Amino acid sequence: MRIWVDLTNSPHVLVMRPVIRSLERRGAHVLVTARDFAQTLGLCERLGIEHEPIGRHRGGRLAAKGVGLTSRSLALVRWAARRRFDAALGHGSNDVCVAAKLLGIPSATTFDYEWATVQHGINCRLARRVVVPEAIPPERLARYGATARKLRRYPGLKEEYYLADFAPDRAVLDELGLAAADPIAVVRTPPAVSLYHRFEHPLFVRLLERLRERAQVVVLPRTPAQRAELAAAGGFVVPERAIDAQSLMAFADVVVSAGGTMNREAVALGTPVWTMFEGRLGAVDEQLIAAGRLRRLTRADEVEVDKRAARDAAARVRRDPDAFADLLTDGLHAAR
Repeated sequence: MRIWVDLTNSPHVLVMRPVIRSLERRGAHVLVTARDFAQTLGLCERLGIEHEPIGRHRGGRLAAKGVGLTSRSLALVRWAARRRFDAALGHGSNDVCVAAKLLGIPSATTFDYEWATVQHGINCRLARRVVVPEAIPPERLARYGATARKLRRYPGLKEEYYLADFAPDRAVLDELGLAAADPIAVVRTPPAVSLYHRFEHPLFVRLLERLRERAQVVVLPRTPAQRAELAAAGGFVVPERAIDAQSLMAFADVVVSAGGTMNREAVALGTPVWTMFEGRLGAVDEQLIAAGRLRRLTRADEVEVDKRAARDAAARVRRDPDAFADLLTDGLHAAR
């Protein structure tokens, strides 16, 4: 089989890496396209995923997103038209769903946040397969066209699948000049270009100032503008390129993020984690907060950075990534 995987954002590289490897082990020929946005291309290179860079992010406004969707989808059509794919896969990628529909290729999409209404209103209707966590009630997805026939659900977190073979590498501490004996805080900036998130974040600024006085603070920016602002402020470790963020979080004493995937990676790795997400909570985070595995930040002084004792690696939940690949692909080609 010839499988096409499209990657449009940094977390998608991590989610789809074990899917790509699983399909390749079964003899599939997998080709990957990737959008130039955040650290997507850099992560592909670091993880050894051969890819064709196509398109870039056009900005956070709805009109700009529409232009980006149209132009990149057409570019993907031109690229894929002569390659005769049997199936197309993406993590919430509207671009690949549109292009695959135009080319008559059955597609599958996966995501774990159900309130990105514009995005899912497109990909759920165009895709033949929609793969989500069991935590998301099916009735929340019906409005997008994710019918029972399309829907496939998996237990646990997606991070427990793609981190199943993960072992932290201390080299990341040396790379960033961090002292393992001193407290380490890892902070991910708010997603300034997301439609479903408000970027006005005075709490975020207060948190950074507090953490800077108490720990080594590694800040992972999403955009060049954020990186420049943090560098000008001083006192933070701001990586210049894609790093082994999972190893960094495994050795960190606290993680704070205004996004979603990084929070759930910290949960999966057993690191204390606070969310600053200000949009509507999804079902996955609702469950994690109710279980005490994720905490919602309301004041900067809630976060204490104490050097943690070593955790029990055997307590981690590890799930079979082949099962995740099966949900995306089994029977999809026959859906033509």
